[in-house]
Amino acid sequence: MHGLMQNMPLMITSLIRHADRNHGDTEIVSRETTGGIHRYTYRDAHRRSRQLARALLSLGVKPADRVATLAWNNYRHFELYYGVSGMGAILNTVNPRLFPEQIAYIINHADDGLVFFDLTFLPLLEGVAPHCKGVKAWVALTDRAHMPESKLDLLCYEELVNAHSDDYEWPEFDELTASSLCYTSGTTGNPKGALYSHRSTVLHAYGSALPDGLNLSARDTVLPVVPLFHVNAWGLPYACALTGAKLVMPGPQLDGTSLHELFETEEVTVSAGVPTIWLGLLQHLQGKGLKLSTVKRLVIGGSAAPPAMIRTFDEHYGVTVLHAWGMTEMSPLGTVNTPKGKHLKLSAAERDTLRLNQGRPIYGVDMKIVDDSGRELPRDGKAFGDLLVRGPWIVSGYFKGEGGNVLREGGWFPTGDVATLDPDGYMQITDRSKDVIKSGGEWISSIDLENTAVAHPAIAEAAVIGVAHPKWDERPLLIVVRKDGQEVTREQLLDFMRDKIAKWWLPDDVVFVDSLPHTATGKLLKTRLREEFGSHKLPS
Repeated sequence: MHGLMQNMPLMITSLIRHADRNHGDTEIVSRETTGGIHRYTYRDAHRRSRQLARALLSLGVKPADRVATLAWNNYRHFELYYGVSGMGAILNTVNPRLFPEQIAYIINHADDGLVFFDLTFLPLLEGVAPHCKGVKAWVALTDRAHMPESKLDLLCYEELVNAHSDDYEWPEFDELTASSLCYTSGTTGNPKGALYSHRSTVLHAYGSALPDGLNLSARDTVLPVVPLFHVNAWGLPYACALTGAKLVMPGPQLDGTSLHELFETEEVTVSAGVPTIWLGLLQHLQGKGLKLSTVKRLVIGGSAAPPAMIRTFDEHYGVTVLHAWGMTEMSPLGTVNTPKGKHLKLSAAERDTLRLNQGRPIYGVDMKIVDDSGRELPRDGKAFGDLLVRGPWIVSGYFKGEGGNVLREGGWFPTGDVATLDPDGYMQITDRSKDVIKSGGEWISSIDLENTAVAHPAIAEAAVIGVAHPKWDERPLLIVVRKDGQEVTREQLLDFMRDKIAKWWLPDDVVFVDSLPHTATGKLLKTRLREEFGSHKLPS
């Protein structure tokens, strides 16, 4: 027997329709690529998204067709999020920080017929375009006054949108219909596509907005530093519409000065980004003696945040830093580090330790850890093993079947992370499966070593890799970047770390570099470090 409830499909367009009807005068503020600040409302965004849908139809776009973007966080990109998926096509957000060869591969693999782009990326696309024969039109996200000269035959976004009426009813279709496509960063081999659905996207927006998730409401002003060109800016364009939160889009200017200006002028309460962004903001605040007047929470993902940075934001600026964790294949949010009631009674030191974890699963995400044989390991906060996840916004496979059957028995997706789980559900990443250091048959966590090194006041960033050792198979090598104007020797740094980690974890050597390589999404590129330093001769 079925319940007597209305069966309404979960559609992405229901989010923007809700925002229009109930938060229609709430602002969406954007720093434009061409300079200046653009302001309009959810009502305006909904109207222009409908105009865009009509424009796409006029260009011959059909349901299931792929439409690509290479664009910053701005209002036009936001309109594409709703206009493309809303009319039944699939939005393919392409990461412009990838190599040109990877960008061409993605556009071709996705069979993108249209590419919408910000002017910043025109030189990149002029080089890529000859390799993308399936693209029928290149659309510049600007108005006629700012249209550039180009060897490409360009369409103007504003002319395209304004040529069409907003008299358009969003179609209703199966909620399992594909809505958007995001490719992995592709550190090894070709990028693979995660194909999200309307259902998975709406459920992810619900889950992420919960109090123990990102805790969003109509009282918040949210600035997503995480890019719309990768994993849907952690779902914030959808979750903000769901809750009616004011949106502030930073455009291409992500330096500390520009972000602080937007934080203060727009009274931002919540922001999300990778650690390198927040380190840049912190340096700006400290260098200029500035404060954060309205910011309550900074959400950090992509890689672990240095403990010293978390403490500084908390103690000096009154800002709570929340670790979050997820992946492209998870839409992306999996965990957020919010304390339980009982944790409020912990000492400051105990709370500091707790918030270094990646956090607890939000509803909709199930996880477990297993050993090499697939046996589930205890959730005791000590055992660590391969992390598996499943849930309604986690992939069942990759676009076009790349990689074959990726799921384990029971529908579990292997994350590639090594982690612990404690009885309260807190998960802590100890390493990537491919990055874990096995020394003398025992595992050493490179992440713990990196966090310990970065706690030194002279260290800006650290990476640890395993290098060959004749007796122990592998030993850890610490590679660090000093802060500007700071000095520290190998011996001083190792002495600092000595009483903070297990004795046998202590790195065998330290290498000082000017900078560390990162992936297109801001993660440490350890493959390159292993290529460069894998043959490093350790001191005997």
